[in-house]
Amino acid sequence: MALDLFADALADLDPAAGAVETAELVVSDDVLVKLFALGPGAELSPHEHADSTNVFHVLDGEVTVVRDDETESIAAPGVVLHERGDVHGARNETDEVVAFTASLCPLPGSG
Repeated sequence: MALDLFADALADLDPAAGAVETAELVVSDDVLVKLFALGPGAELSPHEHADSTNVFHVLDGEVTVVRDDETESIAAPGVVLHERGDVHGARNETDEVVAFTASLCPLPGSG
């Protein structure tokens, strides 16, 4: 069993400028942890999860978090909570790849 799921998965991701690459680190009946690697200039479009809480863990670099009409740059290590229904997204405004996980629980339809 691999204990450091992040390091193994991140080694396989190498997004180009403007690209987003992902890997699912944990998938269970009630939680999803997904790794996002954003190349320079890439964006994870704003979206919402009406029935789930979403937590970003910034692991490498500095990501600009978007929530509603506000933005804030969060550097690693950083944690951002998005309550159910919050419209949120992320973008990379740096010249380096940034990486963060998004934990979603409960999974829509699991409870």
